[in-house]
Amino acid sequence: MSRYQDAGVDVNAGYELVRRIKNAVGSTNRAGVLGSIGSFGGMFDLGVLKVKQPILVAGTDGVGTKLLIAQKLNRHSTIGIDVVAMCANDVLAQGAEPIAFLDYIATGHNDPVKMAEIVSGVAAGCRDARAALIGGETAEMPDMYAKNEYDLAGTVIGIAEKEELLTNKGPQNGDILIGLPSSGLHSNGFSLVRQILFKDHRVNFTARPVELAGQMVGEALLTPTKIYVQPVLPLIHQHLVRGISHITGGGLIENVPRMLGENLQAVIDSKRWPHQPIFDYLRVLGKLSPEDCFQTFNMGIGMVLAVAPNDVEQVEKILEQQQMPTYQIGYIRHCLPTADKIKIKRGK
Repeated sequence: MSRYQDAGVDVNAGYELVRRIKNAVGSTNRAGVLGSIGSFGGMFDLGVLKVKQPILVAGTDGVGTKLLIAQKLNRHSTIGIDVVAMCANDVLAQGAEPIAFLDYIATGHNDPVKMAEIVSGVAAGCRDARAALIGGETAEMPDMYAKNEYDLAGTVIGIAEKEELLTNKGPQNGDILIGLPSSGLHSNGFSLVRQILFKDHRVNFTARPVELAGQMVGEALLTPTKIYVQPVLPLIHQHLVRGISHITGGGLIENVPRMLGENLQAVIDSKRWPHQPIFDYLRVLGKLSPEDCFQTFNMGIGMVLAVAPNDVEQVEKILEQQQMPTYQIGYIRHCLPTADKIKIKRGK
């Protein structure tokens, strides 16, 4: 055993991990990728994309305390999808196409099998987002993390035509807000989720409460975040959306206003889309107010599009062809500078 191994870092495990993930990483390749896994840096040839006025849009994010659920259940195959989704959906909201992704895993012990399972999820997310996994880092830090702990983060690089960039100057008075459904909790609000389920009520991961229609609690919590790149990107290229909001931490209340300019307000009717069982389950069990719910969770809407009234029918048709359900959840209107940027109507 080397002195480095004696200190808790096994470089041979790193070599084994590279061998295990080579095929998964290769499965994400797309036109423009240069080099291969193991280089000092990932490379991408922008020239093959034939973008006239290219603007790079980058985003970085992590999965948060949802990782603790995966670690408790020892299920790591979908958590990588979450980290790609969090990043890819963000740059999509700016009008950019994700083209390259890099991941970072920090762990107390480099278990090649577990790490490869995580990276396989990252690769699956990259394939869905059509972004190449061009590099990454696995850091074994035994004095920073317990043996079975790890953290996961990632960075995406996207590209947009300058004229297709989406800013808060795009949405206009009278635009219709089209909501795209989430797959569940996505990757936000898990500190509150864990407080309600496992500290306040000691719910078992394998429980199948009737409120979740028999779905196992652990499965509901680990449902991966939906990636919206493939259905939404064509709308951007056809100039059919004026603004996009990715509904992440802070829910609808914090995220929808981020795409609005001054003196504009979003009016949303929460009765316009079906509520998923997981949110009602948490609301009742945690005795949460509507404000708590809408400021913490996506409440079943993972992305909101601002669309000109004349384009709504075409947008809905294109999304239907992509098998993406849509809900007209509200509209944009003028407001006084002192007014709230969003108003949510909440019915029974």
